Amino acid sequence: MNKIYVYDTTLRDGTQGEGIAFSVSDKLKIIKLLDELGVSYIEAGIPASNPKDTELFARIPELKLKHAKIAAFGSTHRIGISVEEDPAIQALIDAETPVVTIFGKAWDLHVKEVFHAELSENLAIVRETVAYLKSFDKEVFFDAEHFFDGFKHNKAYALSVLEAAASAGAGCLCLCDTNGATFPDEVSSIVKEVKEHMGDIPLAIHCHNDIGVAVSNTLMGVFAGATQVQGTMNGFGERCGNANLCTIIPNLQLKRGYDLIDAESLKKLKSISRHIYELANLLPDERKPYVGGMAFTHKGGMHIDAVLKNPATFEHISPEHVGNERKLLMSDMSGRALVYDTIRRFDSTVEKDAPVITEILDETKKMENEGYQFDGAEASFELMILKKLGYYKPQFDLKEFKVIASAPAQSEHSATAMIKITVDGAAEITAAEGDGPVNALDKALRKALYRFYPELKKTRLIDFKVRVLNGAGSGTAAQTRVLMESTDGAINWSTVGVSEDILEASWCALVDSIDYYMLNIRHNLQKGE
Repeated sequence: MNKIYVYDTTLRDGTQGEGIAFSVSDKLKIIKLLDELGVSYIEAGIPASNPKDTELFARIPELKLKHAKIAAFGSTHRIGISVEEDPAIQALIDAETPVVTIFGKAWDLHVKEVFHAELSENLAIVRETVAYLKSFDKEVFFDAEHFFDGFKHNKAYALSVLEAAASAGAGCLCLCDTNGATFPDEVSSIVKEVKEHMGDIPLAIHCHNDIGVAVSNTLMGVFAGATQVQGTMNGFGERCGNANLCTIIPNLQLKRGYDLIDAESLKKLKSISRHIYELANLLPDERKPYVGGMAFTHKGGMHIDAVLKNPATFEHISPEHVGNERKLLMSDMSGRALVYDTIRRFDSTVEKDAPVITEILDETKKMENEGYQFDGAEASFELMILKKLGYYKPQFDLKEFKVIASAPAQSEHSATAMIKITVDGAAEITAAEGDGPVNALDKALRKALYRFYPELKKTRLIDFKVRVLNGAGSGTAAQTRVLMESTDGAINWSTVGVSEDILEASWCALVDSIDYYMLNIRHNLQKGE
């Protein structure tokens, strides 16, 4: 298999995305995760650009990485200052990383109107900077900024920039679609032409996603001869983001047979993707290829039946290859095959024609007619099956709860909840304040249960959706559906509640969330045990 080197720039280019900010501790964790994934290079940031990155580079040696080389990122030296006297260049040396990546102007428009330099002067600056860094025994990569725009505007000059970097000792030339507006066919033809012109020197491809084709452009770059792919985890980055390594890596490795990372490491892709989302304090995009929660989710009855017979009918790879899992959603579109498959996970003795399957299908249709939605609440669906099978055991008994709400301006918290529960006869009474009645109730219930189930401290509510189902003419007595999503940091699960009372609907979804976690995670319920 042809080797393709993965160069991750999440900690530099990725952090330029709006709303993304990592602490030093976050960045160190991400470096460890990326090393665990098996990427070849990790661009950690710009030394001395801010106190955070200065501390980061000082602490990176603590990590003792197994796979990845750390790269420091910077620009060619400034106009009017010699390369030896430029403090930014000196900071790159002081960072003591084995790799330094330097970007320089490859579009004559930028040289003249942004850099305010003569074209020949820019070429000299590129040569001087690369040669100087090479003299310190660094592996030097050169990022040709705006290369594709420069190539289309002034091909000869764009190529001369690459020649300058190569002649000074650059170990890899990265062709950057910095504006993110080049089309895949253009990338293919330009990379091929550059490959022929530059000979044996390795090429890299670095694409932004401004017209939605960053991944496609990266793939076309590889097919045309690039041997290094640059991108970010989850596609983080400025404007519309960067090329998403979570899509690029499996596309090249699983679909086209290239060698990027170890196959066992690839199985960690989804969990690492979600961990980085968590560190960025962002909700995962569940529709992302390979790592999204919906990537291998099936709802249509005929689709589900086919997947249960042979997954290849509707899945282009096995989800386990990237650490994902298949989801079969229950709804009025689904059939006996899904119910039977779900039941078999808990009781392998149930036959395909068992009356309980018909009972569950009838109950599902009845509940969905009342407003329940199980295709977004797989945990509540499984609990319903457990109840029908006689395997369900409530994890606590509610004696009473009270919620008091006040105007937000009158208090730091707008609601207070008091709750009384029993677990195996032992009573617990607690109270909690929250931002709204549901938040207060959630906090009070968890507080009461921690004494009995300390594992719940790992869980939290991450999403809460309310939908009025029959509002016309019903006023405040309208039927309301509440969908909740919870997590313990490793897995997510969703539950549903329906009532004319939004608090009661929320309570039902909340109880299902707790019960599902305790039954299926803590007790690992199988076959009614």
